[in-house]
Amino acid sequence: MVQALPPSAALVELKGALRYYGTDTRRLGEMLRVRTVSRLGVDVRIGIGSSITVAATTSAQVLQPCGVLAVPPDQTVDWLAPLPVEALHGLGPRQAEALHEYGIHTVGRLAALSPATIQRLLGGKAGRTATDRARGIAPRPVAPRALPSSATVRHIFDRHTLDGATVRASLLELVVQLGRGLRRRGQAARALTLTLRFAGGTSWEKTRRLTEPSAHDDDLRTLAYQLMDAAGLQRGRLTGIALKGDDLVDADEVAQQISLDTAREARLVAEAAMDRIRDKFGPGIIGPAATRRAS
Repeated sequence: MVQALPPSAALVELKGALRYYGTDTRRLGEMLRVRTVSRLGVDVRIGIGSSITVAATTSAQVLQPCGVLAVPPDQTVDWLAPLPVEALHGLGPRQAEALHEYGIHTVGRLAALSPATIQRLLGGKAGRTATDRARGIAPRPVAPRALPSSATVRHIFDRHTLDGATVRASLLELVVQLGRGLRRRGQAARALTLTLRFAGGTSWEKTRRLTEPSAHDDDLRTLAYQLMDAAGLQRGRLTGIALKGDDLVDADEVAQQISLDTAREARLVAEAAMDRIRDKFGPGIIGPAATRRAS
Protein backbone atom coordinates (compact mmCIF):
# COMPACT_ATOMS: atom_id res chain seq x y z
CA MET A 1 0.00 0.00 0.00
CA VAL A 2 1.42 3.38 -1.05
CA GLN A 3 0.05 6.82 -0.17
CA ALA A 4 1.47 9.75 -2.10
CA LEU A 5 2.29 12.90 -0.16
CA PRO A 6 2.93 15.50 -2.91
CA PRO A 7 5.21 17.01 -3.88
CA SER A 8 8.08 14.78 -2.74
CA ALA A 9 7.10 12.17 -0.15
CA ALA A 10 5.12 8.96 0.22
CA LEU A 11 3.98 6.53 2.91
CA VAL A 12 4.46 2.80 2.33
CA GLU A 13 2.93 -0.08 4.29
CA LEU A 14 5.57 -2.85 4.47
CA LYS A 15 3.79 -5.67 6.31
CA GLY A 16 2.90 -7.64 3.20
CA ALA A 17 6.31 -7.04 1.63
CA LEU A 18 8.15 -8.45 4.66
CA ARG A 19 6.69 -11.90 4.11
CA TYR A 20 7.02 -11.71 0.33
CA TYR A 21 10.72 -10.81 0.37
CA GLY A 22 11.58 -12.78 3.50
CA THR A 23 13.70 -9.99 4.97
CA ASP A 24 13.54 -7.19 7.54
CA THR A 25 12.32 -3.62 7.21
CA ARG A 26 15.75 -2.01 7.02
CA ARG A 27 16.79 -4.29 4.19
CA LEU A 28 13.58 -3.42 2.32
CA GLY A 29 14.33 0.28 2.80
CA GLU A 30 17.83 -0.18 1.38
CA MET A 31 16.43 -2.08 -1.60
CA LEU A 32 13.94 0.71 -2.25
CA ARG A 33 16.67 3.35 -2.08
CA VAL A 34 18.92 1.49 -4.52
CA ARG A 35 16.09 0.94 -6.99
CA THR A 36 15.03 4.59 -6.80
CA VAL A 37 18.57 5.73 -7.59
CA SER A 38 19.06 3.22 -10.41
CA ARG A 39 15.67 3.68 -12.10
CA LEU A 40 14.91 7.35 -11.48
CA GLY A 41 18.32 8.86 -10.82
CA VAL A 42 17.01 10.30 -7.53
CA ASP A 43 18.30 9.48 -4.06
CA VAL A 44 15.83 9.40 -1.17
CA ARG A 45 15.62 9.64 2.60
CA ILE A 46 13.77 6.70 4.17
CA GLY A 47 12.52 6.44 7.74
CA ILE A 48 11.01 3.18 8.99
CA GLY A 49 8.92 2.79 12.13
CA SER A 50 5.95 1.05 13.68
CA SER A 51 3.53 3.85 12.75
CA ILE A 52 3.18 6.72 10.29
CA THR A 53 4.29 9.20 12.98
CA VAL A 54 7.40 7.23 13.88
CA ALA A 55 8.36 6.62 10.25
CA ALA A 56 7.97 10.29 9.31
CA THR A 57 9.85 11.45 12.40
CA THR A 58 12.61 8.94 11.68
CA SER A 59 12.93 10.10 8.08
CA ALA A 60 13.60 13.67 9.24
CA GLN A 61 16.36 12.41 11.56
CA VAL A 62 18.45 10.74 8.85
CA LEU A 63 21.91 12.19 9.50
CA GLN A 64 23.06 12.45 5.89
CA PRO A 65 21.06 14.14 3.09
CA CYS A 66 19.81 10.73 1.98
CA GLY A 67 19.85 7.33 3.65
CA VAL A 68 17.84 4.74 5.60
CA LEU A 69 17.04 4.81 9.31
CA ALA A 70 14.91 2.10 10.92
CA VAL A 71 13.61 2.06 14.51
CA PRO A 72 12.57 -1.39 15.82
CA PRO A 73 9.10 -1.41 17.41
CA ASP A 74 10.44 -2.40 20.85
CA GLN A 75 12.81 0.59 20.82
CA THR A 76 10.32 3.21 19.64
CA VAL A 77 9.63 4.93 22.96
CA ASP A 78 13.31 5.05 23.96
CA TRP A 79 14.31 6.38 20.54
CA LEU A 80 11.69 9.13 20.55
CA ALA A 81 12.32 10.22 24.15
CA PRO A 82 15.38 12.50 23.72
CA LEU A 83 14.06 14.25 20.60
CA PRO A 84 12.81 17.84 20.95
CA VAL A 85 9.02 18.05 20.78
CA GLU A 86 9.17 20.06 17.55
CA ALA A 87 10.83 17.06 15.86
CA LEU A 88 7.72 14.91 16.42
CA HIS A 89 5.87 14.54 13.14
CA GLY A 90 2.41 16.10 13.21
CA LEU A 91 3.14 18.51 16.05
CA GLY A 92 2.85 22.08 14.77
CA PRO A 93 5.11 25.00 15.74
CA ARG A 94 2.38 26.66 17.83
CA GLN A 95 1.76 23.44 19.75
CA ALA A 96 5.51 23.03 20.34
CA GLU A 97 5.71 26.62 21.57
CA ALA A 98 2.82 26.02 23.98
CA LEU A 99 4.55 22.93 25.37
CA HIS A 100 7.84 24.82 25.76
CA GLU A 101 6.08 27.45 27.87
CA TYR A 102 5.28 24.73 30.41
CA GLY A 103 8.76 23.20 30.38
CA ILE A 104 7.93 20.31 28.06
CA HIS A 105 10.91 20.29 25.74
CA THR A 106 11.37 16.62 24.80
CA VAL A 107 9.16 13.90 23.38
CA GLY A 108 9.94 11.73 26.40
CA ARG A 109 8.64 14.38 28.77
CA LEU A 110 5.50 14.74 26.65
CA ALA A 111 4.94 10.97 26.71
CA ALA A 112 5.38 10.82 30.49
CA LEU A 113 2.56 13.26 31.22
CA SER A 114 -1.06 12.21 31.38
CA PRO A 115 -3.27 12.87 28.35
CA ALA A 116 -5.54 15.01 30.53
CA THR A 117 -2.65 17.37 31.30
CA ILE A 118 -1.73 17.79 27.63
CA GLN A 119 -5.40 18.25 26.73
CA ARG A 120 -5.55 21.27 29.02
CA LEU A 121 -2.56 22.76 27.20
CA LEU A 122 -3.39 21.92 23.59
CA GLY A 123 -7.10 21.17 23.60
CA GLY A 124 -9.06 17.92 23.70
CA LYS A 125 -8.36 16.13 20.40
CA ALA A 126 -4.98 17.78 19.81
CA GLY A 127 -3.82 16.85 23.30
CA ARG A 128 -4.82 13.21 22.97
CA THR A 129 -3.20 12.95 19.54
CA ALA A 130 0.06 14.56 20.71
CA THR A 131 0.33 12.20 23.68
CA ASP A 132 -0.31 9.14 21.51
CA ARG A 133 2.27 10.24 18.96
CA ALA A 134 4.88 10.81 21.67
CA ARG A 135 4.32 7.20 22.76
CA GLY A 136 4.64 5.90 19.20
CA ILE A 137 0.91 5.27 18.87
CA ALA A 138 -0.70 6.32 15.58
CA PRO A 139 -3.41 3.93 14.40
CA ARG A 140 -4.13 5.79 11.16
CA PRO A 141 -3.47 3.37 8.28
CA VAL A 142 -1.71 4.05 5.00
CA ALA A 143 -4.52 4.93 2.58
CA PRO A 144 -3.85 5.43 -1.14
CA ARG A 145 -5.12 8.77 -2.43
CA ALA A 146 -6.38 9.77 -5.84
CA LEU A 147 -3.72 11.08 -8.19
CA PRO A 148 -3.52 14.88 -8.54
CA SER A 149 -5.72 16.63 -11.12
CA SER A 150 -2.81 18.58 -12.65
CA ALA A 151 0.92 18.24 -13.27
CA THR A 152 3.43 21.03 -13.91
CA VAL A 153 6.97 21.09 -15.29
CA ARG A 154 9.15 24.20 -15.37
CA HIS A 155 12.33 25.55 -16.95
CA ILE A 156 14.27 28.56 -15.65
CA PHE A 157 16.70 30.18 -18.08
CA ASP A 158 20.21 30.87 -16.83
CA ARG A 159 19.97 34.33 -18.42
CA HIS A 160 17.25 36.40 -20.07
CA THR A 161 16.70 34.95 -23.54
CA LEU A 162 15.34 36.36 -26.80
CA ASP A 163 16.33 33.34 -28.90
CA GLY A 164 13.18 31.73 -30.28
CA ALA A 165 14.96 28.47 -31.09
CA THR A 166 16.23 28.14 -27.53
CA VAL A 167 12.77 28.85 -26.11
CA ARG A 168 11.13 26.33 -28.44
CA ALA A 169 13.71 23.66 -27.61
CA SER A 170 13.14 24.26 -23.89
CA LEU A 171 9.39 23.97 -24.41
CA LEU A 172 9.89 20.69 -26.27
CA GLU A 173 11.95 19.39 -23.37
CA LEU A 174 9.08 20.27 -21.00
CA VAL A 175 6.65 18.44 -23.29
CA VAL A 176 8.80 15.30 -23.07
CA GLN A 177 9.04 15.58 -19.26
CA LEU A 178 5.30 16.14 -18.87
CA GLY A 179 4.33 13.34 -21.24
CA ARG A 180 6.63 10.82 -19.58
CA GLY A 181 5.38 11.81 -16.13
CA LEU A 182 1.75 11.38 -17.15
CA ARG A 183 2.39 8.01 -18.78
CA ARG A 184 4.26 6.73 -15.74
CA ARG A 185 1.30 7.70 -13.53
CA GLY A 186 -1.25 6.25 -15.93
CA GLN A 187 -2.90 9.63 -16.56
CA ALA A 188 -3.83 11.77 -19.55
CA ALA A 189 -4.37 15.52 -19.85
CA ARG A 190 -7.53 17.14 -21.20
CA ALA A 191 -5.89 20.59 -21.43
CA LEU A 192 -2.55 22.37 -21.34
CA THR A 193 -1.61 25.67 -19.72
CA LEU A 194 1.50 27.55 -20.85
CA THR A 195 2.99 30.23 -18.59
CA LEU A 196 5.75 32.57 -19.74
CA ARG A 197 7.66 34.74 -17.29
CA PHE A 198 9.48 37.85 -18.45
CA ALA A 199 12.24 40.04 -17.11
CA GLY A 200 10.67 42.67 -14.88
CA GLY A 201 8.31 40.22 -13.21
CA THR A 202 5.45 40.18 -15.73
CA SER A 203 3.93 36.94 -17.03
CA TRP A 204 1.62 35.58 -19.73
CA GLU A 205 -0.62 32.52 -19.40
CA LYS A 206 -3.04 30.74 -21.68
CA THR A 207 -4.97 27.45 -21.52
CA ARG A 208 -6.31 25.34 -24.38
CA ARG A 209 -8.01 21.97 -24.43
CA LEU A 210 -6.81 18.96 -26.37
CA THR A 211 -9.17 17.45 -28.91
CA GLU A 212 -9.13 14.33 -26.73
CA PRO A 213 -7.27 13.43 -23.51
CA SER A 214 -3.69 12.40 -24.20
CA ALA A 215 -0.29 11.80 -22.61
CA HIS A 216 1.55 11.33 -25.91
CA ASP A 217 4.40 13.66 -26.84
CA ASP A 218 3.00 14.29 -30.34
CA ASP A 219 -0.33 15.60 -29.07
CA LEU A 220 1.16 17.60 -26.22
CA ARG A 221 3.84 19.13 -28.47
CA THR A 222 1.33 20.26 -31.12
CA LEU A 223 -0.83 22.07 -28.58
CA ALA A 224 2.16 23.49 -26.67
CA TYR A 225 3.53 25.01 -29.89
CA GLN A 226 0.10 26.50 -30.65
CA LEU A 227 0.08 28.10 -27.22
CA MET A 228 3.57 29.48 -27.77
CA ASP A 229 2.56 30.90 -31.15
CA ALA A 230 -0.48 32.51 -29.53
CA ALA A 231 1.82 34.43 -27.21
CA GLY A 232 3.06 36.42 -30.21
CA LEU A 233 6.50 36.96 -28.76
CA GLN A 234 8.43 39.85 -30.28
CA ARG A 235 11.29 41.12 -28.15
CA GLY A 236 10.17 39.79 -24.80
CA ARG A 237 13.06 38.68 -22.60
CA LEU A 238 12.02 35.39 -21.07
CA THR A 239 13.24 34.23 -17.65
CA GLY A 240 11.25 31.01 -17.43
CA ILE A 241 8.45 28.88 -18.85
CA ALA A 242 6.03 26.42 -17.27
CA LEU A 243 3.80 23.81 -18.88
CA LYS A 244 0.91 22.33 -16.93
CA GLY A 245 -1.27 19.36 -17.80
CA ASP A 246 -4.78 20.23 -16.60
CA ASP A 247 -7.96 18.26 -15.90
CA LEU A 248 -6.10 14.94 -15.69
CA VAL A 249 -7.98 11.67 -16.09
CA ASP A 250 -7.11 8.01 -15.68
CA ALA A 251 -5.54 6.80 -18.92
CA ASP A 252 -7.75 3.69 -18.79
CA GLU A 253 -10.79 5.95 -19.23
CA VAL A 254 -9.50 7.36 -22.53
CA ALA A 255 -11.09 5.76 -25.60
CA GLN A 256 -8.60 4.14 -27.96
CA GLN A 257 -9.43 5.15 -31.53
CA ILE A 258 -8.52 2.86 -34.41
CA SER A 259 -5.93 4.70 -36.50
CA LEU A 260 -4.84 4.24 -40.10
CA ASP A 261 -2.02 6.77 -39.64
CA THR A 262 1.01 4.49 -39.84
CA ALA A 263 3.41 7.36 -39.16
CA ARG A 264 1.64 8.20 -35.89
CA GLU A 265 1.53 4.54 -34.88
CA ALA A 266 5.27 4.28 -35.54
CA ARG A 267 5.91 7.34 -33.35
CA LEU A 268 3.85 5.82 -30.52
CA VAL A 269 5.88 2.60 -30.74
CA ALA A 270 9.09 4.67 -30.64
CA GLU A 271 7.74 6.63 -27.67
CA ALA A 272 7.10 3.44 -25.72
CA ALA A 273 10.60 2.19 -26.56
CA MET A 274 12.15 5.47 -25.37
CA ASP A 275 10.20 5.23 -22.11
CA ARG A 276 11.70 1.81 -21.49
CA ILE A 277 15.19 3.13 -22.25
CA ARG A 278 14.70 6.05 -19.83
CA ASP A 279 13.40 3.71 -17.14
CA LYS A 280 16.53 1.59 -17.47
CA PHE A 281 19.27 4.17 -18.05
CA GLY A 282 17.87 7.48 -16.76
CA PRO A 283 15.53 10.22 -17.99
CA GLY A 284 18.21 12.24 -19.80
CA ILE A 285 19.68 9.39 -21.84
CA ILE A 286 17.49 9.89 -24.93
CA GLY A 287 15.27 12.60 -26.33
CA PRO A 288 14.42 14.80 -29.31
CA ALA A 289 17.40 16.15 -31.27
CA ALA A 290 16.34 19.76 -30.62
CA THR A 291 16.65 19.28 -26.88
CA ARG A 292 20.07 17.66 -27.30
CA ARG A 293 21.31 20.70 -29.20
CA ALA A 294 19.79 23.05 -26.62
CA SER A 295 21.66 21.36 -23.79
